[in-house]
Amino acid sequence: MNINLTLVAQAIAFAILIWFTVKYVWPPLLRAIETRQKEIADGLAAAHEGKNALEVAAKKSEVTLNEAKQKASEIIGQAEKRATQIIEDAKGTAITEGDRLITGAKAEIDQEINRAKEGLRSQVSALAIAGAEKILRKEIDAKAHSEILSKLAAEL
Repeated sequence: MNINLTLVAQAIAFAILIWFTVKYVWPPLLRAIETRQKEIADGLAAAHEGKNALEVAAKKSEVTLNEAKQKASEIIGQAEKRATQIIEDAKGTAITEGDRLITGAKAEIDQEINRAKEGLRSQVSALAIAGAEKILRKEIDAKAHSEILSKLAAEL
């Protein structure tokens, strides 16, 4: 065997292998690589869109959160105003009720004072009559007795 013939046979076999590879093996491999590249590019584009959507959603959630905080602040302010108003109304009602109770108590005290004065008048007049009886040691008639009592009660 000749080395040249072996070399030529190997070159022909290699050329047939290259032709077979280019014709039948290489196109499916290139399609698979292109498909994979397209999938990777689509994935990157989707990731970029997702990132943009996430940024937009973050901004929107921040705006919504700020609006909610502002709304909560307004509600708290209104509640504080309402609480203050309720307290002021309760104070006014309490003052009115207190004044009414004080007026009633003063009227009751005045009535008690008048009753006590009447009681003291009758007791003083009875004591005065008893003292006068003892001094005079004689009995005054009933008509004169009631007249004296009436006069003493009127004077006191």
